Amino acid sequence: MLEVIGDIGRRGAFIMQEDLAAFERHLAEFVGAKYALGVGNATDALMIGCQAAGLGPGDEVILSSHTMIATAIGIHSAGATPVPVECGSDHLIDPAAVEQAITPRTKAILPTHLNGRTCNMDALRDIAERHGLLIIEDAAQALGSKFKDKGAGSFGIASAFSFYPAKVLGCLGDGGAVLTSNNEMYERLWQLRDFGRNRKGEIVSWGINSRLDNLQAAILDYRLKKFDQVVHRRREIASMYQEALGDVEQLILPPPPDSDPDHFDIYQNYEIDAARRDELKAFLAEHGIGTLIQWGGVAVHRCRKLGFTQELPYTDYLFQAMLMLPLNMSMSTDDVEYVCEKIRKFYRP
Repeated sequence: MLEVIGDIGRRGAFIMQEDLAAFERHLAEFVGAKYALGVGNATDALMIGCQAAGLGPGDEVILSSHTMIATAIGIHSAGATPVPVECGSDHLIDPAAVEQAITPRTKAILPTHLNGRTCNMDALRDIAERHGLLIIEDAAQALGSKFKDKGAGSFGIASAFSFYPAKVLGCLGDGGAVLTSNNEMYERLWQLRDFGRNRKGEIVSWGINSRLDNLQAAILDYRLKKFDQVVHRRREIASMYQEALGDVEQLILPPPPDSDPDHFDIYQNYEIDAARRDELKAFLAEHGIGTLIQWGGVAVHRCRKLGFTQELPYTDYLFQAMLMLPLNMSMSTDDVEYVCEKIRKFYRP
């Protein structure tokens, strides 16, 4: 990585140079999309994706309430109304809840592929086709994840990815990408990210400034070459958790690797449901084990100051039970065993 940084510095190649173009090509190929555009962050990717799709005032867009507020911000930025709905037991958007939330104003579904797992895209695409809706994917946590051998981010008219440092593929700061296989969307997205300029440099529309730094793109391209090795190790750790904790009746674990032939999970996060969650979190902290509750424990529909009024009892239940266990590339097998030992001790003293 120091060689990459030194090379960029020597060339003075900082904004929209060949390193960015190369990463965009490799990323699109990896995901299975026609085009990728590097942008400042995944929130920007969602914002310009919704705008390029033509969403606007009077339109409603359905999303899972178990997602970062950025997902709703992307919808709101286009002038449309975000409509949060329940997730299922897999922590992903519930297709039945999507169907129930459709109104004459609904224009799109924006599923979040959460924790490194792709949503049930067969069900969502069926709903979208029957009701004439667009699909825009929040794939910020799901690069490399697949549903029926098709990559997260390749199903809808556009998709957003995050390269925040904590992601499986992360850079050294903020970064993101928006992907599409639609030629018209690609032209519009290009303009939106670069001041409304087309690929000839002519100003042809209104846009913003959201370009992935060339340095970050070069770092990401370097790391993408080793991405499969990283995913392999994360799946190994998930298997260890399953083997050691699968019989603890107070826990609901994510599906283990290869347990469902339709899904290939990358385990961006290892999010469990835990009885006495807060007590367990405190107990683990006492033993030097850090855990997290996503989104600060606040689901999108509970952001009442933003105008949300939905009542989503299952999501509320889940937010009292969910907990993310450590899963990262710095963990040794001994570390994983230590975490499991302490969890078993908590429930079976």
